[in-house]
Amino acid sequence: MGDVVQMHFTTADYVIFAVLLVASAGIGLFYAFSGGRQRTTQEFLMADRSMSCLPVSLSLLATFQSAVAILGAPSEVYTFGTQYWFLGCSYFLGLLIPAHVFIPVFYRLHLSSAYEYLELRFNKTVRVCGTVTFIFQMVIYMGVVLYAPALALNAVTGFDLWGAVLAMGLVCTLYTALGGLKAVMWTDVFQTVVMFAGQLAVIVVGTSQAGGIGQVWSKAINGSRIAGLDLNPDPLERHTFWTLAVGGVFLMLALYGVNQAQVQRYLSSRSEKEAVMSCYVVFPCQQIVLCLGCLMGLVMFARYGEDSPLDKGYVKTNDQMVLYFVMDVFRDLPGLPGLFVACLFSGALSTISSAFNSLATVTMEDLIKPYFPAMAESRATLLSKGLALAYGLVCLAMAYIASLMGSVLQAAFSIFGMVGGPLLGLFCLGMFFPWANSTGALIGLIAGLGMAFWVGIGSFVMRMSSSNIPLLNTTMAPDFENATVVPFLNATITKPRCRGTLLIVIHVVQCS
Repeated sequence: MGDVVQMHFTTADYVIFAVLLVASAGIGLFYAFSGGRQRTTQEFLMADRSMSCLPVSLSLLATFQSAVAILGAPSEVYTFGTQYWFLGCSYFLGLLIPAHVFIPVFYRLHLSSAYEYLELRFNKTVRVCGTVTFIFQMVIYMGVVLYAPALALNAVTGFDLWGAVLAMGLVCTLYTALGGLKAVMWTDVFQTVVMFAGQLAVIVVGTSQAGGIGQVWSKAINGSRIAGLDLNPDPLERHTFWTLAVGGVFLMLALYGVNQAQVQRYLSSRSEKEAVMSCYVVFPCQQIVLCLGCLMGLVMFARYGEDSPLDKGYVKTNDQMVLYFVMDVFRDLPGLPGLFVACLFSGALSTISSAFNSLATVTMEDLIKPYFPAMAESRATLLSKGLALAYGLVCLAMAYIASLMGSVLQAAFSIFGMVGGPLLGLFCLGMFFPWANSTGALIGLIAGLGMAFWVGIGSFVMRMSSSNIPLLNTTMAPDFENATVVPFLNATITKPRCRGTLLIVIHVVQCS
């Protein structure tokens, strides 16, 4: 294995990347100085509850489609085949249930924070515990989701690592703190367009260079990358229809049902009907996004076959393979690598800005306002902006900590998944079990978090210890240390072929 091969950006690439940042900042400034000028907490945190279906649905989509998913899905399909596509089967129920169960409850209660429901249903202690759990989850995660794509970009192109981190973090903080939720949602719309454009450009050019879609499909079939419906009930299989389609429903419920960033978008809609419709619009968009990721993975396979850039030593991890492929495909097309990098960082921007805004909202609504009910509106709005700014700085600090983590990076990703499940359980307990009380809710949340962390951290420790075990046939053992973080929230059990231990890998999605 040689050194990582670096391909460098041209001036056109830097210009396109800069245009993304300037446009995103411009949208934030526009909403800072137009309309009500973000003078009330309702406008800053809830967009005056006046948003239509289109920006809400595209914002929901952008929050889900993170840089981790853009890098992870094609690598997953390239390495293991299209079985991953069956995750899309979970989208129907995963969006139908939130649309007709969770949205009506939250919207009719006229909430600002999803955790207000926990106080109405149980008591203030449960609400605060839910809020603190969410804040812990997002603070850990948002620094990692900013650092990870910048690290991959730096390794493949030599793009300045901390220049990218600071530029993205500061621009994101600027438009979130100045423009509020309206700015976040409309930049999400712009960033969604950029994401689609970047992925389509790679697929079209890559397919053309591979000899057409027929050649791509033929090579994928010959390479056993086209997977059929696997109904094997064995939970030790890496991916089956059951772990993807059934487990994916719980992923979607955790994201689109009770996650504050998504709930906040529903509540910003001008009517309950618009909020429900936005959920329906997300469904075909999600399918398109999933198909684009899978198709990019197949085009990668058509180009490299079994002789991957990772095996050749051109890159060090699976996460870098997509960027290497993009730079390889666009080698003679200046500007297009910059378009894909803009696509990649659009995913990061939409996720991080959603995190800032939702964190500012829950901190204000759940931890400050209940204890200072007489606070003037102007002061509350100023404090909300200050909170968004403060969380932006915390994100940069977490990105720096992530740079020191090394192999602990994957554990930080896993924390998002570990926390999401128990929080979903807490809301479901309140909505579906009328006899449950606050004591049971607290015990359930603590027990759920304890079990999730035991499984998640235990699997990470096992993975670390097993990496030191000598292997007789190293070509057959997957490299878990450099494994791509595939966007799942549910735990799936991975059975390595040449190791005597079972490794439970908690997959996470980059959500808000």
